[in-house]
Amino acid sequence: MKYDLPLQDYKTRFSLWQVKMRAVLAQTSDLDEALESFGKKKTTEWTAEEKRKDRKALSLIQLHLSNDILQKVLQEKTAAELWFKLESICMSKDLTSKMHIKMKLFSHKLQESGSVLNHISVFKEIIADLVSMEVQFDDEDLGLLLLCSLPSLYANFRDTILLSRDELTLAEVYEALQNREKMKGMVQSDASSSKGKALQVRGRSEQRTYNDSNDRDKSQSRGRSKSRGKKFCKYCKKKNHFIEECWKLQNKEKRKSDGKASVVTSAENSDSADCLVFFAGCVASHDEWILDTACLFLICINRDWFSSHKSVQNGDVVRMGDNNPREIMGIGSVQIKTHDGMTRTLKDVRHIPGMARNLISLSTLDAEGYKYSGSGGVVKVSKGSLVYMIGDMNSANLYVLRGSTLHGSLTAAAVSKDEPSKTNLWHMRLGHMSELGMAELMKRNLLDGCTQGNMKFCEHCVFGKHKRVKFNTSVHRTKGILDYVHADLWGPSRKPSLGGACYMLTIIDDYSRKVWPYFLKHKDDTFAAFKEWKVMIERQAEKEVKVLRTDNGGEFCSDAFDDYCRKEGIGRHHTIPYTPQQNSVAERMNRTIISKARCMLSNARMNKHYWAEAANTTCYLINRSPSILLNKETPIEVWSGVKGYKLWNPETNKTFMRRSVVFNKYVMFNDSLPIDVIPGGSDEEQQYVSVQVEHVDDQETEIVSNDVNDTVQHSPPVLQPQDEPIAHRRTKRSCGAPVRLIEECDMVYYAFSCAEQVENTLEPATYTEAVQEEMQSLEKNGTWELVHLLKQKKPVHCKWIFKRKEGLSPSGPPRFNARLVAKGFSQIAGVDYNDVFSPVVKHSSIRTFFCIVAMHDLELEQLDVKTIFLHGELEEEIYMDQPEGFIVPGKEDDVCKLKRSLYGLKQSPRQWYKRFDSFMLSHGFKRSEFDSCVYIKFVNGSHIYLLLYVDDMLIAAKSKEQITTLKKQLSSEFDMKDLVASKKILGMEITRDINSGLLFLSQQSYIKKVLQRFNIHDAKPVSTPIAPHFKLSALQCTSTDEDVEYMSRVPYSSVVGSLMYAMVCSRPVLSHAMSLVSRYMANPGKEHWKAVQWIFRYLRGTADACLKFGRTDKGLVGYVDSDFAADLDKRRSLTGYVFTIGSCAVSWKATLQPVVAQSTAEAEYMAIAEACKESVWLKGLFAELCRVDSYINLFCDSQSVICLTKDQIFHERTKYIDIKYHYVCDVVA
Repeated sequence: MKYDLPLQDYKTRFSLWQVKMRAVLAQTSDLDEALESFGKKKTTEWTAEEKRKDRKALSLIQLHLSNDILQKVLQEKTAAELWFKLESICMSKDLTSKMHIKMKLFSHKLQESGSVLNHISVFKEIIADLVSMEVQFDDEDLGLLLLCSLPSLYANFRDTILLSRDELTLAEVYEALQNREKMKGMVQSDASSSKGKALQVRGRSEQRTYNDSNDRDKSQSRGRSKSRGKKFCKYCKKKNHFIEECWKLQNKEKRKSDGKASVVTSAENSDSADCLVFFAGCVASHDEWILDTACLFLICINRDWFSSHKSVQNGDVVRMGDNNPREIMGIGSVQIKTHDGMTRTLKDVRHIPGMARNLISLSTLDAEGYKYSGSGGVVKVSKGSLVYMIGDMNSANLYVLRGSTLHGSLTAAAVSKDEPSKTNLWHMRLGHMSELGMAELMKRNLLDGCTQGNMKFCEHCVFGKHKRVKFNTSVHRTKGILDYVHADLWGPSRKPSLGGACYMLTIIDDYSRKVWPYFLKHKDDTFAAFKEWKVMIERQAEKEVKVLRTDNGGEFCSDAFDDYCRKEGIGRHHTIPYTPQQNSVAERMNRTIISKARCMLSNARMNKHYWAEAANTTCYLINRSPSILLNKETPIEVWSGVKGYKLWNPETNKTFMRRSVVFNKYVMFNDSLPIDVIPGGSDEEQQYVSVQVEHVDDQETEIVSNDVNDTVQHSPPVLQPQDEPIAHRRTKRSCGAPVRLIEECDMVYYAFSCAEQVENTLEPATYTEAVQEEMQSLEKNGTWELVHLLKQKKPVHCKWIFKRKEGLSPSGPPRFNARLVAKGFSQIAGVDYNDVFSPVVKHSSIRTFFCIVAMHDLELEQLDVKTIFLHGELEEEIYMDQPEGFIVPGKEDDVCKLKRSLYGLKQSPRQWYKRFDSFMLSHGFKRSEFDSCVYIKFVNGSHIYLLLYVDDMLIAAKSKEQITTLKKQLSSEFDMKDLVASKKILGMEITRDINSGLLFLSQQSYIKKVLQRFNIHDAKPVSTPIAPHFKLSALQCTSTDEDVEYMSRVPYSSVVGSLMYAMVCSRPVLSHAMSLVSRYMANPGKEHWKAVQWIFRYLRGTADACLKFGRTDKGLVGYVDSDFAADLDKRRSLTGYVFTIGSCAVSWKATLQPVVAQSTAEAEYMAIAEACKESVWLKGLFAELCRVDSYINLFCDSQSVICLTKDQIFHERTKYIDIKYHYVCDVVA
């Protein structure tokens, strides 16, 4: 048997030749078995028959090869070897071949005069080549590529395909193109002298009418209907047939004169607009407009609708499915009234009486500059910000215009009505004069052409002259107590009460106007206070609360509050947002209470910490004072009953209730109380130091209260500021200690910025001691001298800063500091200071230091420098105002000429470091070349180490005597505080097990406080820092108003910052997770917040994890890896490395690479270059501390990178890599 098989050369498609050649071998005595080596057996295991078949198959393949190909495969001895060799030559799967075929696919375009069938055939060949190279494409992507390859003539066809379905396959595109070619041949072309085009309409449900029953199933509509596979008639509502097959509809249409719903085809016109589409009218409707994307112009059926009409002779012809022509009878304009009541004119509308529907061409509107978009069954046509038309989807999946058509007399009336009258024209000319003014001018005949008339509604006058509606005075209408209750929350107070309360909840009964105050520490306590009041008041009054009126504050609108009121049957009345006038009863009561309380405190000369007691007394008096609204009766009279007086005993410092009381009305308790001055310092110092403080020698007081929810412990006030309001208006910003100060003071060092704020704390006496200690230190160090200020000089201002630090151990007492700081922001660069940089020890150096301490079992102790910056000597001439509270009498106009650096000055840290560095070098210490804050001294065969972090020092040596000697030297030069054995440094807890030689570094306390702070301490733990399902990207950032509002309540930046510190200090396992979530700090989304919560859950289960340092003889070991294209936004790769000493991590990092890597090898190469830089630094530091010089083992799992570090063997693939990354070749041995 002879087969016509062409010779395989470089021009022949190998994939097709390969299929044909295999078929020839199969037809020739099953020779195709030789291509697989007869079941992949070795040649030595072949039988004689198999050898014969192999020779025959080999020769048959060779006879079908061109000379060029045959020359390259002569050395192949078996058919299988020859077959595989041909695949490698003619069908290479390398990147170059793949790129060539892909470029061929993307550049494959159909010419306007080309054949569609040939175009599809070539497209299939390209896809076959890609499949043979094992290149996979999504079926939908291939369909879209084929659509994109069509010319502009197919724009309508392409839109029809894309808009008629939600999903697309390549087979569907093939079928649609082939059907289009079939139908194109069926269309009869009619010559047209006019350039106007026939109607082209894309059907949505009638594509089956021209096919037989088999084709109907195949070409079923692929619109938005969810029941594709089932037949259902939308006319008679029965199954097993479509609407075009419905006999009821057919019988009905036969009786009509205007025919039936037909298939419409368009004649091909001169410019080849030959797109064949179908009309989808299920039931003919002549009184509505259809918005269609496939029409080339607008079409109207009724002649009566045209406001202007021009007949057309020999117009374009539209043929129906039965080949009956429909001629365009004319062109004109039609008036329609749209959804907004406006009358609009449709121009260039074709009059075709034989059509079944009136059509509005969206493509024509698009050419005129209009835009259309659809969603949710509604399509909108707009221009700019104005929506001109709206269409609603009907049962036939067609968009019907929302509006009506104006014709005959209605058109003229509508046009006349919508034209602006002369009255309105004069109204606009006269700057929107009022209607009364216009009427007056008409009476005087001053408006030309206007004698009478009413103005239309002018929305511009509404926008420009609108004013707020007047609030009516509230009327007392309730008929009994608790029928109507008002409530409001006042605060926050600038100063907390004796019990720490900053808010006051007032509840007023509308009928009796009796008021109940509740003093709260936090807003969140509002709901609990209301429930407590409700239970108490309903039991006493034996009546139930019916209606509660509040504003829209979050404390009253929580889900829990609403659910409680709903269950208890309490009606809720809320005010309109930003209209406190609607809650005037409660708002006015708050103002009355605070005003009277402020007057009482001022009159009694009592500290403002008593504001809650004063407010409670005010409420007591209001309840017993006559009210005009109650016909001069008192609220307590209307309510019922009388209560006793609440008294305070200054000797026992307790409050109690008594009924029989006599008042001395002419003397206040504090009228003759002197102002004490706290003694401090020597007599000589007191000659010019004056502390302006008020001291009340009170002891801890227990408050017993029945009316006030304010049971607290009291500490005496210290600094008495000038009279200030108890609370600020909410629109003004104020500085003050946050409410969470005491709870979080051991986690974040919060600083009070002014002396007045000390009164807000519960430890004012300790701060007073800190102030005296700071001044004594300043005087001792000779920080300044008082001089007259020169005219050309400007002094720097100063202020007091107060800090509360956590103890050295979790159970240790807190530490209180007071610092006098200069306001360095007013300094001028180049005049008041030059260089400002001051180094601190690196965290990697601290961990390496701990490794050495554990490795050699060294003694470890800690020191703290008091008034650290006072030890620095200034090089510039700086003047400062005298500190507040310590102005020397008689020298009020003098200023302080600074001799030493002070806190707040920009150069203070640098001057302190220079002073300390010179001291250490003068005592035989050597500064590390790799960390400027690490000092080493070799004495008697052993090392002494010192690490400096601003004012914290870590000292390690072989013996305590060496440490003691160094401490004495430091104390002789600086004011030091000996903390003995090191237990905590920079928030990291240090634990040592001397017997086993282990040292542990953890942040357990810090992590638990972070979890407690963000209320995640009860979360369910997880075992990984980040889960694989988190695919974070910028697409998940907030985009809607709802997401923005949600994320505004999430402390994302604060949480990430807290977690970041844990990662930097002691948790290397968090590196990758923190690198991921910290990329979206500017605009995080809900998915990013979920990832952060996952990290919290991981810390919840591993809070006690720590770094363990011990005795080891192992040196530095590094591990490096990269994650190729890990960044979903910019496709950058991730670099990650960790270095260990004796299996304990001392340095780690996870960060995105600065440029996009083009291969995994390049990504690994950049990662190992980054790790090599860190390894060189660590190697130098470790060698300097231990006097041991050794290699670092750096492990990488990429063989290509290992080869690149040895030789540049892939020059063509790596020559574009930046020179800085080739640094690794010089480092690797």
